[in-house]
Amino acid sequence: MVSLNLQKVQESPGRGGIIKKNTNDTHKWEAKRMARNILVVEDDRNISDLIRMYLEKEGFDVRIAYDGGKAVEEFDREAPDMVLLDIMLPVMDGWAVCAHIREKAKTPIIMLTAKSEVNDRITGLEMGADDYLVKPFEMKELMARINAVLRRSEIPDDTKKRLTFDKLVIDLDSYELLVDGRKIDTPPKELELLYHLASTPNRVYTRNQLLDEVWGFDYFGDSRTVDVHIKRLREKVEGVSDQWELKTVWGVGYKFEVK
Repeated sequence: MVSLNLQKVQESPGRGGIIKKNTNDTHKWEAKRMARNILVVEDDRNISDLIRMYLEKEGFDVRIAYDGGKAVEEFDREAPDMVLLDIMLPVMDGWAVCAHIREKAKTPIIMLTAKSEVNDRITGLEMGADDYLVKPFEMKELMARINAVLRRSEIPDDTKKRLTFDKLVIDLDSYELLVDGRKIDTPPKELELLYHLASTPNRVYTRNQLLDEVWGFDYFGDSRTVDVHIKRLREKVEGVSDQWELKTVWGVGYKFEVK
């Protein structure tokens, strides 16, 4: 688990400040195509310094913000390659910071929080977080998740991601859902789930398959995350057309059925 006494960490600026520290281990950076920049948003200085120590050891360039307001300022000044985002923050909480980032960019976000309830995880994922890690955690697990999320973000987008059906347009390029000609506000993960199902019409997916292929990480919580997303999608699209349906296959999972 996260250990705050592995070594004495350097004292950081006071709450609300931002620090940027470049590692001297330049030989590690030379092995990389480009040093990755990670913004760590965490008001506990012991935890943030420990995370910074591990990330810099792995060759990352690290910036730290100690409150949500400074995190937004730092993100707007120079967008990082990834954000590690705590939820319980002064000035502006992690939910608000996540929403601000998602209004501007698709920058990968991993939520770091002491909240372990399933509903909190669902909220983070619905707001567009790419992963969710509950404190305390092993640094090895954090590094594995960071690398996995970065790998997914590097997959080239060679084709347009736009699907069109009767009275339905699912556009992942602009992250827009059009239902009967009207734009419907849809959280990123809901849209990605609908796109994934609709991209292979009539194929049945289990909940675990959808968690692996849409969320893209080993989910340790309740698989009802998928059920919640399907329910909210149905509220948006059900009954719009008789040519397709978001259908439950009892005892198996879900499919986007084209008739």
